[in-house]
Amino acid sequence: MRTAFKCRAYPDAEQAVMLNRTFGCVRLVWNKTLAERHSRYRAEGRQTSYKQTDAALTVWKKTPELLFLNEVSSVPLQQTLRHQHAAFTNFFAGRARYPRYKSRSGRQSAHYTRSAFRMRDGRLWLAKTAGPLKVVWSWPDVDLAVLRPTMVIVSREPDGRWFITLVVDEEDSAPAVPTGEMVGVDLGLKDFAVTSDDDRIAHPRHMQRHERRLRRYQRMMARKIKGSRNRQKARRKLARRHARVRDARHDFLHKTTTELVRRYDVIVIEDLNVSGMVRNSRLARVISCSGWAEFRSMLENKAARFGRRVVVIDRWYPSSKTCGACGHLLAHLDLGTRQWVCPDCGARHDRDINAAKNILAAGLAVTACGAGARPKGETPRQLASKQETRPVREGGHARSGRRRRPTVAVESASFSGGAEAASRGEA
Repeated sequence: MRTAFKCRAYPDAEQAVMLNRTFGCVRLVWNKTLAERHSRYRAEGRQTSYKQTDAALTVWKKTPELLFLNEVSSVPLQQTLRHQHAAFTNFFAGRARYPRYKSRSGRQSAHYTRSAFRMRDGRLWLAKTAGPLKVVWSWPDVDLAVLRPTMVIVSREPDGRWFITLVVDEEDSAPAVPTGEMVGVDLGLKDFAVTSDDDRIAHPRHMQRHERRLRRYQRMMARKIKGSRNRQKARRKLARRHARVRDARHDFLHKTTTELVRRYDVIVIEDLNVSGMVRNSRLARVISCSGWAEFRSMLENKAARFGRRVVVIDRWYPSSKTCGACGHLLAHLDLGTRQWVCPDCGARHDRDINAAKNILAAGLAVTACGAGARPKGETPRQLASKQETRPVREGGHARSGRRRRPTVAVESASFSGGAEAASRGEA
C-alpha cells in the first residue's frame, strides 16, 4: 500500500534559489516537450514516444541556449517526461483531459526519486543542495527517522508556502473492527449530505464566506500593472485567500469521510455526473465548491485502507421520487418540494432522508444480485432494472415478484438539494 505524508518545508535562501531554478527547468522541459509533440503531430500525423522525448532532452542539454538545464538535478526533468507520457496515455484512454502548458504563476513541483535524495536520522538532503531541508513533521505517532520513502515531491504553492510529500510503500494495514452498520448517503446543496440514519451534515459554504473578500482582492490585482512587483504582491494575497478556502474544504471532507468510514461497514452513494452537472450555469459554482468528486475519491481510498466497502449505484436511480414505503414512483417532483406525501400509501417523506434510505435499499439490492454497482476500474455491469420481471412505470409500483423494493429505473437523474435541477437544467 502506498502512503503519502505531506508537511510544510522551510528552505533557506540558497535552497530556495536552487529549487526555484529546478521548478523553472521542469516547467521549460514540460512546455517545450508538449510543443514538440504538437508540431510533430501536425506535420507528420504521428505520436511521440517517451524514448524520443528522452533523446530530445539529451540534445537540449548540449545546446548553448539550454546549458542551464545541467545546473539542476536531472531526475526531476526525467520525471517530467514520464509524467507527460502518462498524461497522454490517460488522455487517449479517456481517463483524463488533454495535457496543458504549465504556468509560472501556478503551483510548482519537482519529483525526486531515490537516486536524487537521501534521508538520515529524519533529515532530508536533496540533490544539488548543500544542507538538509528544514521540515515540520505533523504526525507525532509516525517516526520520521524510520521512514524509507521511494519518492519525494517538493512543491511551492501560489501563495508562497513550501511543502514536501514523502511517498512510502507500506504493508497493508489491518482492517478496522466491523461495526455491523450500513448507511446510504445522499449528497446535495441545501445540506452537504443526508444519511439514511436521519443525520444531516450541514453545508460548510467556505467559498460563500470568503467571496466578498476574494472579489475585493481580485479587483486590487486587476488594477496593478502586469509584471510589476505590486501585482505580484496582490496575486500572492489573493492566492493566500484561495488557499484558506481550499484548506478548509479539504479539512471538512477529510473529517466527514473519516467519520463515515469509522462508523459504517458499507457505505452506499450515487454515481454523480459532476462534470455534466456543472454545465448548468445557475448551479455550476455552488456544485464546484461542494467537492462531491473529491468526497467520493477520499471515501473510496479510506474505505479500501480500513477494510470498508463503498457501493456506487447507478446515477439514473430516482431516489428522491420513489416512495420508500411502497415503491410508488412520482411522475414529477419539483426541486422546491422538500416534503411530499405518497399518493398511493399516504406516507409522508422528507425529500433528502427518503432519498438516502432509497439509496441504501438500492445498494443492498444490487449487492445481493451483483448488478448495478460499479466498482472502480471495472466495466459497468447490467443494471438491476433489466433483471426485474415487471417493468416500472411512472405512477406505478416498483415491485418484483413477492419482494417489494425500490427498482433502478433509467430516467432523469434525481439528486437532492440542487443536483436534480442541474441534471434537468432547472433553477
